[in-house]
Amino acid sequence: MDHIKIANTKHDVLDLIKNRWSPRSFSDQVIPEKDLHTILEAAGWAASANNEQPWQYYYASKSNDGFARIADSLLPGNKPWAQHADVLLVAVARKTYEATHKENGFALHDVGMANAHLLLQAAALNVYGHIMAGFDKAKLSETLQLTDDQFAVTVIALGYRDEAEKLEEPFKTRETTPRVRKPLSEFVFSQN
Repeated sequence: MDHIKIANTKHDVLDLIKNRWSPRSFSDQVIPEKDLHTILEAAGWAASANNEQPWQYYYASKSNDGFARIADSLLPGNKPWAQHADVLLVAVARKTYEATHKENGFALHDVGMANAHLLLQAAALNVYGHIMAGFDKAKLSETLQLTDDQFAVTVIALGYRDEAEKLEEPFKTRETTPRVRKPLSEFVFSQN
């Protein structure tokens, strides 16, 4: 199999972070249920305002009907490759605080924290995740029967990597192109 797209960092970042990336080529290998539960539990340990934990995850494995219903909401740029993942997860934010029912302005941040924990735990188990914003929110909300207090934030494809060569373009090139990030000078500003 082709090389893992290890991040070329300027500073000594954890290997787990350097090795995490978002592939599009997934194998037929099934994620064991205990590993999937470990990945999901890691999300639950993310920081959240007042321990609110405003995240919810809806998921389906490729072997059941729910997978096709979630995949059906994906936009054309994601559907061709995401349909080969073993699991599709939908990360959902609860818009209000449970105790007060007032708006939770930090819900999206906290869901992002939970997603980061989820992806890093997956990477530790050699499971790869690809987060997608390209989905029909209204269709997915209807499919999952989400309430007005719930917001579908992202869909995450999870699975084991496969060869880039099995992908069609433009996905094959994206799979093999080196990873790059902005330098710290473009997003970190000292206030001395």
